[in-house]
Amino acid sequence: VHATDLTVSMRCFVEAKIVEEGAIALPARRFFQLVREITSPQIKISAETSEIAEITTGTSVFKIHGMNKAEFPALPDLSGSLEISFTSSNLKAMLSKTSFSAAKEDSRYMLNGVQVQIADQKATFIGTDGKRLAKASSSVSIDPSVQGSYVIPLKAVEEMIKMLEESDANVALQLAHDKISLESGPLTLVTKLLSGQYPDVQRVIPAKIEQSFSIHREELISLLRQVSLFTSETSSSVRFSFETGQLHLAAMSSDIGEGRVSMPVDYAGPKLEIAFNPYFFLDILRHIKDETFRFGLNDPHNPGLITDSSEALFVIMPMRLSEAPALRKETIAPV
Repeated sequence: VHATDLTVSMRCFVEAKIVEEGAIALPARRFFQLVREITSPQIKISAETSEIAEITTGTSVFKIHGMNKAEFPALPDLSGSLEISFTSSNLKAMLSKTSFSAAKEDSRYMLNGVQVQIADQKATFIGTDGKRLAKASSSVSIDPSVQGSYVIPLKAVEEMIKMLEESDANVALQLAHDKISLESGPLTLVTKLLSGQYPDVQRVIPAKIEQSFSIHREELISLLRQVSLFTSETSSSVRFSFETGQLHLAAMSSDIGEGRVSMPVDYAGPKLEIAFNPYFFLDILRHIKDETFRFGLNDPHNPGLITDSSEALFVIMPMRLSEAPALRKETIAPV
């Protein structure tokens, strides 16, 4: 079975009893909706002509108009291109950890995808929308001289994540100058790449961190969810106030109210206040599996760096402190 929208193509092999070889192109949505509604475990498909398919199941008979197979685009052949092997679970994790940060229908065309960098026997995946960034890497068995940069459309990345399983089975990623394919078991996906220059994101990743400390992930998720209830479209920031051993969070909206919570952290630096979008922060925390994570900060005007025990990092840009409520210590009750 082969389907395409002219950007992303997929092929799947399924077991069937072939009486006579042949092919026909059918409208995908109508065919899918019909098969989904059929309760019989088996169906029979035959083509009366090159443009009409007959589907039989039990006493039911359906005829669907399609088009000649010759008019259907062939699946691109990427044989001879660079091939890299990953375990299915590893590739799924790296795509999941980076794709959520990619832009959705941004006017900056190249940000609407995930960049794959190949260099120094390492594959690095990067997603960013300009306000946050996610980066994940993995060692790969290729010639040390092989280098390349590819940008996979976000739609294709999302389909790749769906088709990859949480297993140690090997999957093959093939990379050409304008296309990329993923083969996993009976499934093959081929997509066109985004053409253009992906921005140099390395310059936004803090090279030096003045304050680095660990935070309990689940506790921060809970508190951020609480205070984010007091943000609005016009006031969507949460103020993070750090002092020795404590993190205070505050959010306020003139038409909703305000929320202030606290939690212990192992921060030992000078007092520091910085504001972040709580929803972007929560997105990052949902893609971390460790009980605690490292948070690195320099000052209120530069991005924060989040790392865990994996080869992944996340960067989140700060918001203006003027958009977040000032902290009134006397109103804070530890949670």
